[in-house]
Amino acid sequence: MSNMGARVARMFRNFNLENRVHREISKEKPQVAPRHETGLPPSAASSEAAETAETVNRRNESLLTLLRSVYVESTDPAAAEAPKEVAADKAAERRPLRFSLPGDVYGLVELTDVPKGKLTIAEALKALSSHRRQPQTWTPHKIAQEYSLDLKDTKALLEFFIPFQIQIIPPKSENAKQIKAS
Repeated sequence: MSNMGARVARMFRNFNLENRVHREISKEKPQVAPRHETGLPPSAASSEAAETAETVNRRNESLLTLLRSVYVESTDPAAAEAPKEVAADKAAERRPLRFSLPGDVYGLVELTDVPKGKLTIAEALKALSSHRRQPQTWTPHKIAQEYSLDLKDTKALLEFFIPFQIQIIPPKSENAKQIKAS
């Protein structure tokens, strides 16, 4: 049925096609918009462009001698002292690893210490599971103290980072099958 509709549409589309094409070709072409007239004759414009190019490419000896006499030496006193302090601060700001997974974790090099204010994934999971099992013992203050974290970050971690939580959404109809929570 649709094939027949396509045939009919093609017939109307191609009907009298040649006459319509000849009519379109024989129409008078639209005029081109006029160009903006310049105030200079064509020869003056090209000579001005050549003169400008010559001025740009010409060497100015007085400017070159002034440029050669300039010598700039720049040093940043803060940058010279910073690497020594950063190396000392980095050693002081690290803490030993509290918990790690056994074996080679995902092909990563085994860590021995972590920067203060940071957690490894294994430590984060351990802290979260400890807090979930014993919330009175593992309070946000104790977790922050144990892992050298900021209290605000610890509270945010416990509130928003919820690993392995399964939620079963009830079906809209009563006769639909449902997985029973164990």
